[in-house]
Amino acid sequence: MTHDYLIIGAGPAGLQLAALLERDGHDYVVLEAGPGPGTFFRTYPRHRQLISINKIWTGSDDPEFNLRADWNSLLTDDPARLFRHYSKRYFPGAEDLVRYLADFAEGLAITYDTGVTRVSRDGEAFLVEAGDRSWQARRVVVATGVSQLHVPDIEGADLAERYDTVSVDPDDFVNQRVLIVGKGNSGFETADALIETAAVIHVAGPHSIKLAWQTHYVGHLRAVNNNFLDTYQLKSQNAVLDGTIERISRRPEGGFRVDFRYARTVEAVRVLEYDRVILCTGFRFDASIFDDSCRPALVINDRFPEQTSAYESVNVPGLYFAGTLTQQRDFKKSTSGFIHGFRYGTRALHRILGARHHQTPWPATRLEATPEAITDAIIARINRTSALWQQFAVLGDVITVSGDTADHHEEVPVAYLKDGGLGPAPLAFVTTLEYGPDHDTVDPFDISVPRIAENDASAAHDASYLHPVVRVHRGGTVVAEHHLAENLENHWNLPAVHQQPLAVFIKGVLADAH
Repeated sequence: MTHDYLIIGAGPAGLQLAALLERDGHDYVVLEAGPGPGTFFRTYPRHRQLISINKIWTGSDDPEFNLRADWNSLLTDDPARLFRHYSKRYFPGAEDLVRYLADFAEGLAITYDTGVTRVSRDGEAFLVEAGDRSWQARRVVVATGVSQLHVPDIEGADLAERYDTVSVDPDDFVNQRVLIVGKGNSGFETADALIETAAVIHVAGPHSIKLAWQTHYVGHLRAVNNNFLDTYQLKSQNAVLDGTIERISRRPEGGFRVDFRYARTVEAVRVLEYDRVILCTGFRFDASIFDDSCRPALVINDRFPEQTSAYESVNVPGLYFAGTLTQQRDFKKSTSGFIHGFRYGTRALHRILGARHHQTPWPATRLEATPEAITDAIIARINRTSALWQQFAVLGDVITVSGDTADHHEEVPVAYLKDGGLGPAPLAFVTTLEYGPDHDTVDPFDISVPRIAENDASAAHDASYLHPVVRVHRGGTVVAEHHLAENLENHWNLPAVHQQPLAVFIKGVLADAH
């Protein structure tokens, strides 16, 4: 039997796609290496606290709006399948997510304890092997995540302990000097756990720390993991080192010698000594299962598969990707690396597959092609949408205009639209939510930095905080652009500030089109 779709991995993305395929009656199978869904979260994060928020009380009963503050739920029409029923904590435990994914997986076509060992291609079909069994599929969707630890090119790196296996018992580090390599959340998560027991903790890396509250990228260092910074700046024997590790070697008397080159001093290599060295240097995609007949091209230091705007391999037709692997498309800019982002990307992939292989056009709502109707549709969506809120600058609502009618397509990848994914459209209004171009250079707590006045429509185009942007595409080219003013509580529905200027803009565009 040749399946239409074979999904590798029953993590959040694999489950999301499987649920959509199941709902629509498509032929698919999911292969999962672990004994149940969500294998990654059975181990990570190592200290078992998620950094994906679970804000239950928002003041709204709109389920679409509430997904803005629910970063763990998968997309479903069943209110009982929301994560809020599994934990009330703002930062829930990883075990809660594992329980949630296990329940979500019920009724889906998943084969567990089936680790894929080889993927090859023979003509129009893929051959997927796992143990002594094999499957055939017309299309393969890889939803394995970044399952392999990224080990930096450091001499002696093999001597260090690793984030995936190091002890999580603080008592194992009593009175020791510890070097943690890596300035991301896993590094600081590990450092925070050792503050009470280790004698000295240094966190090292070649790049400056980037704080999520300033960059708006949730994968940068989160406040929940940065208590360690207090201990550094308040002189509590801990430090953040900026520079490169050139060599790790053993000391005859035990422990390690580390040759470290500082980034911000004229000092040559300095020798530092530690009892423990731990690598917390992130993860990468494991491409070892693919043979030469369908090996995907890799990018970003070979950590991710390179993808088209349709989440398809650039060099292997029919090989698609879902989940955190799709962050290659918006690396460290938006949220495709996280559940609250890639759940929408996975739904977009499902719609792309439907259009390509099942004659199912992108869902659309018919509107009158009037300034009033188009304005009302845009205002209504931007004040409740979760997809555009979470996948800022990546997904957009597209209203195509032809004659006296308009069609409103929700949550279209902007790059897919630009590549002609929706087909030819003489005129389209594309609405996204975006930060200003220099938003990550502004300290939001520095009151000496001039800020755009709230609800200032005349200066909306200079806004740095999240706000709606409406662009006009004609023949695939952006020909006009309108920004809606910032608002403290993100309510973009004030008649004189938001609605009327937008209506005037749209009226002018439609008049020019005729």
